Amino acid sequence: MALQLEARGLVFDASIQPPESRVNAFTSVKRLNSGQLIAGFQSGTAKHAINSTLRLSRSLDGGQTWTEIPYRFATSLEGKPGSLSSGDIVELPNGRLLVSGTWFDRTDPDKPLFDAETQGVLHCQQIMAISDDQGATWGPWRILPKHGLTGCAATGAWLDWGDGTIAHTFESYKEFDDPRPSRHGAWMMVSKDGGETFPDLHLVAQHPDHRLYYWDQRLCVGRQPGEYFAAFWTHDLELKKDLNVHFKHGSLGEHGHPFTKIHETTIPGQIGSPLLLDDGRLLVFVVDRNRPGTMTLWSSRDQGLTWPEADKLVVHVHDERAALTQLGSEVDFNAYWDDMIKWSFGHPAITDLRNGTVLCTFYAGAPGCLSIHWARVRV
Repeated sequence: MALQLEARGLVFDASIQPPESRVNAFTSVKRLNSGQLIAGFQSGTAKHAINSTLRLSRSLDGGQTWTEIPYRFATSLEGKPGSLSSGDIVELPNGRLLVSGTWFDRTDPDKPLFDAETQGVLHCQQIMAISDDQGATWGPWRILPKHGLTGCAATGAWLDWGDGTIAHTFESYKEFDDPRPSRHGAWMMVSKDGGETFPDLHLVAQHPDHRLYYWDQRLCVGRQPGEYFAAFWTHDLELKKDLNVHFKHGSLGEHGHPFTKIHETTIPGQIGSPLLLDDGRLLVFVVDRNRPGTMTLWSSRDQGLTWPEADKLVVHVHDERAALTQLGSEVDFNAYWDDMIKWSFGHPAITDLRNGTVLCTFYAGAPGCLSIHWARVRV
């Protein structure tokens, strides 16, 4: 069956918001066991502004209409001022919800997110909070372990295998004032006690020569315990360009270096969010910032080995109006970080509505006014 766009709308309309919530990005969406949906996103005066916080919106009608959850998350952590990003949710068997994100230290409000001199990122922590009332209120932030890694930031949806095993996905890099060479890795930390502890660290992707960066991983679970599928925004540092989306079919029980299981797809673009359907098809919702910019849903019938062009569905076409410096090749790495803050669409997320449709969310708009969008697709 061909993918069909059924409806689309807004989760959060930035055009009617006050200045402190006019720029919204870094989306997530989760269908709970009750059928209700919760979408999370960063909200502030700019992307990664010093006042950026997390907002959540709820839908009780399959994504057709949305109401903001009025709870306000603390942006300070251990007495230090900060800003927040991400906001991914997992539901435990007892109905408890966990939300994860990244906290950035804003003790010095003049420090940018990225240090052009060291090529490190602002000091940050991965954090988690718990809700016992389906997301209406949340407990205090808990700091997640780093397992000796630095520059750690959350990268998309939790994994939940349904057997009590959940995993938080993140990437490591280098911190703001670290003079050592940069080393990027894509990871997950695994919990089997409802998020109380995360003793197990699993390497998802890291190039053996650190020539490729597997940025912004997005994963979904497979059918077997510990099985997963992963998509990567892949950047070649030597060629100074983004490559096609890379893909991996992996397992928590695998041995050896994961690089051998990662392959390049025919899908152009950057971040791709995968989803395994009950019929065995894999979907991946991808942002492509070439011109014209698109948000496209791709489909694979062979566990991600091939992604036929004829099966794709363009969900959104975007006219990028930000003043960008990079066009995808001959990338100046420092300037590229500046452009990441300027991009006015992206960050795909996807969830199965369990009725033959999926819901996709993403952010899009004009510079200074970014809304959270939804699109329902018949699969």
